[in-house]
Order: sequence, then C-alpha cells, then structure tokens
Amino acid sequence: MKLTTFICCGILIAFGTFASVFALTGFDLLFFLCFGNVILYRSLLSLSGMGAAWLLFWLICFRPTKFLS
Repeated sequence: MKLTTFICCGILIAFGTFASVFALTGFDLLFFLCFGNVILYRSLLSLSGMGAAWLLFWLICFRPTKFLS
C-alpha cells in the first residue's frame, strides 16, 4: 500500500514537471519522450489520471492529515 502511494506520488511529480516545462517553454517534453507515438502518449496521460485517483482514494480513506491540527 505504501509502495503504491510512493509510486503514484512519483508519477504525479514527473507529470507535473513535464507540464511545467510545457507551460514555460511550449515544448511538450512528454510527447518528445514518447517519440511522437500518440498511443503511448495517451496511455501515459491516463496513467497519471489513475495515479491521481489512487492518491485521492488514499487521502479520503486513510486521512493522513487528521492529526495535523
């Protein structure tokens, strides 16, 4: 469970980095790393969506911020 959460966090950090490079320069680094393959590009984008869904599930079920207040 913890390993899955770390993997999903790493995926979202990587995709956030790719998005910031695209926002700042206009160069789509993820598409470049996919060698222009649209199917691979869309598959990786769906992977980031599943990572975000997993982290949302984890935050709702385990409430790691419950004891911060």
